[in-house]
Amino acid sequence: MELLTKTLFLCLALALTNGGPLPSHDAAADDAALPDRCSGIEFDAITPDEKGTTFFFKGSHLWKGYHGAAQVANESFTELDDIHHIGHVDAAFRMHNAENLGDHDHIYFFLDDKVFSYYNHTLEGGYPKEIQEDFPGVPSHLDAAVECPKGECMADSVLFFKGHDVHVYDISTKTVKTKTWSHLPVCTSALRWLEHYYCFHGTNFTRFTPVSGEVSGDYPKDARHYFMKCPNFGHGGDYKVPKCSEVKINAISTDDEGKSYLFSGSMYVRLDTRESGLHAFPITRSWKEVTHGVDAAFAYDDKMYMIKDDHVYIYKTAAQYTLIEGYPKTLKEELSIEGQVDATFVCPNTHTVYVFQGRNMRSVDLTTTPRAATEALPLPFSDIDAALCNDEGIYLFKGSQYYLYESPMILAMSRMAPQPHPVTHALLGCRDE
Repeated sequence: MELLTKTLFLCLALALTNGGPLPSHDAAADDAALPDRCSGIEFDAITPDEKGTTFFFKGSHLWKGYHGAAQVANESFTELDDIHHIGHVDAAFRMHNAENLGDHDHIYFFLDDKVFSYYNHTLEGGYPKEIQEDFPGVPSHLDAAVECPKGECMADSVLFFKGHDVHVYDISTKTVKTKTWSHLPVCTSALRWLEHYYCFHGTNFTRFTPVSGEVSGDYPKDARHYFMKCPNFGHGGDYKVPKCSEVKINAISTDDEGKSYLFSGSMYVRLDTRESGLHAFPITRSWKEVTHGVDAAFAYDDKMYMIKDDHVYIYKTAAQYTLIEGYPKTLKEELSIEGQVDATFVCPNTHTVYVFQGRNMRSVDLTTTPRAATEALPLPFSDIDAALCNDEGIYLFKGSQYYLYESPMILAMSRMAPQPHPVTHALLGCRDE
């Protein structure tokens, strides 16, 4: 729970900023010996490591994460220079191969006709190898590479880019299918981030679908607005860690695909994407019809229920959160409940949603038609901000404190509030006063 809660409130700290920070210029700009990515750079390769830190490569230098100065690449990956003396990286990606943990989350670097495999910044034995030895059918002198897990591609795959040709390598069968995407710019690097795919070219990037290469939306865009922190660029405000007494959550939920969300104001944060970093987005980015924040949310039967005021919005989880026809509906129509809802939760593998209103809690059996709410049960406290149920128990969040219960039954029978757990810097990452 402590790890979950730390992650949750670190996300909240990001969410409350309405976007990413826009700090002062990278220190690299003050050191003429180092390249400055804010001046406009075409990256050679981009990849996250097994801990989620994203590395940007240019020549013999790299940048760790989205802000900070450049450094010599062989300080982090010594053997790239000591063994091969190339001074650059052609392409790189982080392997997604959950069926083979010996390869999963390893970083692969491609330099001319060689491939290097790293884990925890340590070169694996037997490397470097010829590309054809590890990836038969994949050409040398690549432009870019990016992993594509099953579900986003037909099978666990890697997309290798060379010119306008894309070589789709099936990790399981070790076969290659080549496509030509002449509509996509020539990618000098590529990145999978939060289940989206980005082709970097010049100082710009273009988002594309990994199966067809289709581009939708207003692209290209300048990477300096989104993937690094530079003066006079950016799409967010100044970042400040909130005081512990000012923590405010509106809703928390995990859908049936394991995607966990925290909602605060008009923003949301994915909690389950630590390997790609934690970032805040407008709620309308994923649930475009929910335009004024969320009061409560819960997931059930491959659907996400979003409650705002006296209406319920229901989205299909598997269809990139497509609003079901006929919604929103009123709370009374959908759950037989009237009035303001403070919080909701559904425990894993159950069919009951628990609804908090003021000092009362009611439950609704989601398998019945029409649905009917039980009589209200009194609670020893009021105005819960958000609720979460997982295998460890039920967490009720209220301002700068949270309460922990073992089960819905114990919560329903409780007549005295348990000892609250205070929000502290050590526990949640907020600022102590």
